[in-house]
Amino acid sequence: MNLKKIIKNYPNYPKKGVNFKDIWPLFRDQDALEYIIKTYKNEFKKVDYFAGIESRGFTFASILAFELKKGFIPIRKRGKLPGKTIEAEFELEYGKAEIEIQTDIIEKGSKVVIIDDLLATGGTAKAAAKLIEELGAEVISFGFVVELAFLKGRDKLKDYNIISIVTYE
Repeated sequence: MNLKKIIKNYPNYPKKGVNFKDIWPLFRDQDALEYIIKTYKNEFKKVDYFAGIESRGFTFASILAFELKKGFIPIRKRGKLPGKTIEAEFELEYGKAEIEIQTDIIEKGSKVVIIDDLLATGGTAKAAAKLIEELGAEVISFGFVVELAFLKGRDKLKDYNIISIVTYE
């Protein structure tokens, strides 16, 4: 299935020089959404939790958690989760940000797949893995709908299995 025909491009968004890949149109297309979920389901069988990175990663991770009868873990922007949390700072292709996770959301030794919509420079994904691992769980894989290979985000994640459905070279 050619998902690139469905993904919308927004040049110079959110700032000049960035070509934003909008995956929301994939949700309007039942065949595209089914293709993505089936692809992930075939790859991620031995997992305890799906962690979704805010916000588009939530959508796919929660669907997978439901479909495979596993738990869902939110990884959110700093200041958005109640209770005790830990944070990680990272660099984006156009700035800095922080994400957090609740400290009591996962059991030590759990196997986790981290899902996000896009792999760009790898900063967000690496920070998410750091949080999961700091809580004593194991990141067994990453799932991305889109990978911008020219930004070399895989280099930061070389110790992990990565499944990308659409790649832009």
